[in-house]
Amino acid sequence: MIEDIKITIKTNKGNISLTIYALNTPITAANFLNLASRGYYNGITFHRVIRNFMAQSGDPTGTGQGGPGYTIQDEYNDLSHETGVIAMANKGVTNSAGAQWYITLSPQRSLDTMENGEKKQCKYIGIPCHTVFGKVISGFDDVVKNITFRDPSKAPNYQGDLIKTILIEEK
Repeated sequence: MIEDIKITIKTNKGNISLTIYALNTPITAANFLNLASRGYYNGITFHRVIRNFMAQSGDPTGTGQGGPGYTIQDEYNDLSHETGVIAMANKGVTNSAGAQWYITLSPQRSLDTMENGEKKQCKYIGIPCHTVFGKVISGFDDVVKNITFRDPSKAPNYQGDLIKTILIEEK
């Protein structure tokens, strides 16, 4: 079984290296790595970047509305939304993640899938649950922190910072 996997996200601002926790999040990791290996993320932008919150990508339309045409099952784990983790974005309901993901710019523990050692009731609207599936190991201070802030609903014509490609390297 494949354990942690190193990836490099090459952007127009520089490179971001991450460890993907394939053992802790096999469904989420396999989905992300499959899309990355097929070039799904190549040439798309960080479409939603909010100061002190997160930098989100994974939508080829750049609007926050696009996806791969399917969703994946949520995965619950004890990984927390600390600064610099990568997690799956979703539509705010159970099992609605597909291709969009984000890197946290500060701790966001209210988005965790677990609370006090128990699974959160993510099936209820208003209870956010997002699967953490990796962590930035280099490029946070010089690249991630410098991604241009963007809200696609307020600046739909601004394209955002570009992801050139994602390279996958197994450990």
